[in-house]
Amino acid sequence: MAKKRIKTSKEIGEKIKRRRREIGISQEQLAETLGVTYQQVQRYENGMNKLNVENIQIIADALSVPVSYFFEPDKTLMIAGKITPYLTAEDKLLKHFRKITNNNYKNIVIQIARIAAKAD
Repeated sequence: MAKKRIKTSKEIGEKIKRRRREIGISQEQLAETLGVTYQQVQRYENGMNKLNVENIQIIADALSVPVSYFFEPDKTLMIAGKITPYLTAEDKLLKHFRKITNNNYKNIVIQIARIAAKAD
């Protein structure tokens, strides 16, 4: 019986970093979403800290991937060209919202979201 190879913290960290970059967020932004410091995100990505089951689930959710993403073997892509990552509507909204530098505009977006949420 062949022994199954266990994914190392470093391998999982590399996948976290790759996915974070694919969706265009910084370590600081991911850290804010996870409720940790950006240094903690660095430790996850470098494989310095082991991730428990709960943290892997939280990170997978924050990066919009299934937990299995971190354990699947890397697949060589046969497609040439730039790959556009899948972003949920929430991811797109958050990505654009974070680019707004004017606090008045941010407040307007928040008010519009509140109104839209009540309309459903």
